[in-house]
Amino acid sequence: IGQRRCRLLDPPIMPERNRPPLRDLDEGIVLRTILEGTATETGEGFFAALVENLAKALQTHGAWVTEILEESRRLRALAFWMGGECIFDYEYDLAGTPCEPVIDELRLVHVPDKALELFPNDLDLKRASAVSYIGVPLTDVDGSILGHLAALDTRPMPEEPHILAVFRIFAARAAAELRRLRAESQVREREEKLGRLVDSAMDAIIELDADLHVTRTNPATEKVFQCTAEQMLGKDFTRFLTHDGYDKLTDLIQELAARPAGERFLWIPGGLSARRADGYEFPAEATLSHFEMQRESFHTLILRNVNQRLEAEQKIHSLTVEAEYLKEEIKELHNFDEIVGQSETLLRVLKDVEQVASTDATVLVFGETGTGKELIARAIHAASPRHDQPLIKVNCAAIPASLMESEFFGHEKGAFTGATQKRDGRFALADGGTIFLDEVGELPLDLQAKLLRVLQEEEYEPVGSSKTKTVDVRVIAATNRNLQQTMQQGKFREDLYYRLNVFPIDVPPLRERHNDITLLASAFAKRCAQRMGRTIEPLSEECMTRLTAYTWPGNVRELENVIERAVITSQAGGLNLDRALPETATGATAETPMSSVEAPNNIRTVKEMQEIERRNLVLALESSEWRVAGENGAARRLGMKPSTLASRMKALGIERPGRA
Repeated sequence: IGQRRCRLLDPPIMPERNRPPLRDLDEGIVLRTILEGTATETGEGFFAALVENLAKALQTHGAWVTEILEESRRLRALAFWMGGECIFDYEYDLAGTPCEPVIDELRLVHVPDKALELFPNDLDLKRASAVSYIGVPLTDVDGSILGHLAALDTRPMPEEPHILAVFRIFAARAAAELRRLRAESQVREREEKLGRLVDSAMDAIIELDADLHVTRTNPATEKVFQCTAEQMLGKDFTRFLTHDGYDKLTDLIQELAARPAGERFLWIPGGLSARRADGYEFPAEATLSHFEMQRESFHTLILRNVNQRLEAEQKIHSLTVEAEYLKEEIKELHNFDEIVGQSETLLRVLKDVEQVASTDATVLVFGETGTGKELIARAIHAASPRHDQPLIKVNCAAIPASLMESEFFGHEKGAFTGATQKRDGRFALADGGTIFLDEVGELPLDLQAKLLRVLQEEEYEPVGSSKTKTVDVRVIAATNRNLQQTMQQGKFREDLYYRLNVFPIDVPPLRERHNDITLLASAFAKRCAQRMGRTIEPLSEECMTRLTAYTWPGNVRELENVIERAVITSQAGGLNLDRALPETATGATAETPMSSVEAPNNIRTVKEMQEIERRNLVLALESSEWRVAGENGAARRLGMKPSTLASRMKALGIERPGRA
């Protein structure tokens, strides 16, 4: 730019003797020349024609029109004519130039002669050998400065009123054109911002004419209606509405027409029933507004597919339910940090766990109440390829029969009384992971058939829905029942039994893990003491003798409860088993010789231990007049839960005399 400017600011090509003085110029000819040269031009073309024709009409060396860059105190030329040529991208500082008072003082500045003496620091004047200068400010309607119109010459430019009048006339015209360009620029900027706002909206925005033909759409409309803009523009929008949606829209349009100007907009109550291009119908939240342009009526419809929001809300709800469920599961994990034991029977179980964990085979875990069947299920899941996915637990004995199907498979909103919202079932939560069906023998027969379908076909229907869902779940079931006997009684489906019993694991009762009792007791005591902030000494020989002498009908769970009671009542850091162990463990019964209890090294067979346990339970039942639960019930005397006592009675075949 600088090189071009220096070259074009050389003295004029026309000899001075060939140019008439300004006083001899005809004002009418000057005006006509400039008007004819700019009449057909607008915008940048107008400014270029203005300075060229102004310089030629006045026969000056140069002329230019600028706009002010206020922050940098610079002038940028909209058009610059100098030495018979147009200069592009011309920009210069105000300071020290004759243009400075024009801009700062908003007045016409005329330097008829000796311009270089008055402005010695203006290098551009020096390069052009300028002698005279004239400049007129361009102002906005509010009087603020926009720029200026100026001319310079290499000869004196005496004050001629008709020449100054010409400058003022065309300065006003230049200011008007500059204001128009800025207004157009602002309009374009607003339109661009509005276009970006509409195009970036997540809702479908549709402009309709008076005949409900589509005149404009945004990109979201294509996603909502599964249809390109080209396929919608000019088409009747009613094809994208159901019959009810069309009736509702036309009624609302009539309602808007009756409203006063400024109030022709509304939220459509209940939304609209819309239809995609492929015929899929969906409910939509919507707003409707009316406007007029060039005496034509238009409507703007903004739609949002409610199903997408509902699906998102349902997903959030499902994740929330899963998170809450997992929080509850985590709370229970404090009792299942590790599997403790070194007995041969337990090691065999752990070997089975290791072998089956890496597969997706269904596992059926057998064992008495309290033996740790859930712990085995967790171990299988933790060692499986699904360990990063959830392990969902269902206690089949704790769920009412009327709610069990919903608990398993979920339900739709309104499927039954109290179903106020859609809910995912446990199988949906376990998708990709493992589901643990504890006490599976308690399932009602009708639900057993549906569970069999999930196992065989990996699909189900939520309650109240006709839509089939698929699921990928590994099933681990557990029971303390003799399922073969239950099958013979017609209470358990034979096909479901064989489908569950792909890989059976029999968890031994604690009485068959004699060497593990003290290991478990020590682990429970340490964990319980840490939780309570207490210090407990290692188990004494007396404690170990008393613990191993007991038959543990409640198995590991009963042992843990006993140890917790012993820690609570501990004295001087030693476990207090006096109150913790059931009375039957502290002494012999009339039918159990004292020597057999006090001699832990006297090995007894399983059958002998079962007979000892049976006699002990019968004695407790008889002393409580066969009441199982309650303050004076046998369960309280034995130090076990009523459910555990009932389970042991069933396992040992104990029935009240006189009952079939």
